[in-house]
Amino acid sequence: MYRQGLTTTKIAATTGAASNTVRYHLAIAAAADPSLRDEHRTAARPARTTRITPAGLQNLNDTLALYKAEGRLPSTKSATARERALATWLVNRRQDHDRGTLSPVYGDGLEEIPGWELRTRTSKDEARWNQRMQELTAYMAAGNDWPRHKRTDTEEERVLGMWLHIQRMKYRRNELDQDKSTQLNTLLPDWRDSRTRGRPPGSPNLRRG
Repeated sequence: MYRQGLTTTKIAATTGAASNTVRYHLAIAAAADPSLRDEHRTAARPARTTRITPAGLQNLNDTLALYKAEGRLPSTKSATARERALATWLVNRRQDHDRGTLSPVYGDGLEEIPGWELRTRTSKDEARWNQRMQELTAYMAAGNDWPRHKRTDTEEERVLGMWLHIQRMKYRRNELDQDKSTQLNTLLPDWRDSRTRGRPPGSPNLRRG
């Protein structure tokens, strides 16, 4: 999250962790990765809106014409190069929308297509991953031990435990995205550890106390 431009205050508010704790872990992460601070500053700079071009306006008009004529959006699997180009252009406008850099000219025009800005499956997966990360951070900050994915006490523990189990498995197979690994290492340094031995169910997380 810090790499994506969020301030320590916003990270603390999002995760439920103390600001001092966030700054402490960021300092450790920055020492291990000197580029972290620069990437944060770059991401935090105000983004420019999409530049309006004649070609872009033509793409907008053609996309709207296709939708009005056939009731669908352009496809990257189309047999025509023109439609594939429109599909790529629309993907880029979705990305602009998500970053908050979409020009109002394009945005107002595309509003004629309900749901045009809906994210791809990959984007939805990323949003779900970030949500689980926030939920797990808050869960641990409340004094709980690492959630289990089997024989759980609550549905919340089962969901978070399964998610954490998957992250650990991906890490062991070297399949976990580096940015995700960095977030876990920063906000939950002991995330690869197992539960505290001998801890009765429902008792405080002594390791983190």
